[in-house]
Amino acid sequence: MADAIEEEANVNFEPVVKLETLTDLKTNEEDENVLFKMRAKLFRFDRTNSEWKERGTGDLKILEHKETKKQRIVMRRDKTLKICANHYITPEMSLSPNIGSDRSWVYNTSADMSPDNEGNVVPTAETLAVRFSNSDNAKTFQTAFEAAQQANGALLGGSGSVSSAPASTEEKKEEAPPAEEKKEEAPAAKTESEADTPKEETKAE
Repeated sequence: MADAIEEEANVNFEPVVKLETLTDLKTNEEDENVLFKMRAKLFRFDRTNSEWKERGTGDLKILEHKETKKQRIVMRRDKTLKICANHYITPEMSLSPNIGSDRSWVYNTSADMSPDNEGNVVPTAETLAVRFSNSDNAKTFQTAFEAAQQANGALLGGSGSVSSAPASTEEKKEEAPPAEEKKEEAPAAKTESEADTPKEETKAE
């Protein structure tokens, strides 16, 4: 009887499913240095409906490539880390203060590489608005943004001021930031009553 109990106690059970070792996800940021990083909220202007829609909240970063020295903006949503902004900072961009706010900026980009609702990555012209928690953070972003414009302008062989004429399709593809391979989820929508700039909130974020 004792032998039977001991034999039963030594029974081994093999798992039905074996878990594979997880590998680190490549983000295409490994070859870049972080020059600026700050929490912000991003909006994009929907030209079809003439309204602002929230694109995401998370850390907005300005990255510099270790070899090419080109600088770009990358922003990922909290928790999901999905990309909601991904574009180079070009000399022809212009930061405009948001009407009625000292903590947000509006600007245009001719080639944002954020994935669309279906996960496709196509260079897209966007009007974006970025809002920070206070005016000091907004000014810090302005300083970093303008420094990136000068640096990228020097790489293009100019003094920070180059023609604002749109580049050809081939040039846009060459200059476009690397796109994340993971499929992007649909951005959370937020409708604003005013179509000029995102509506200012009364409480601090």
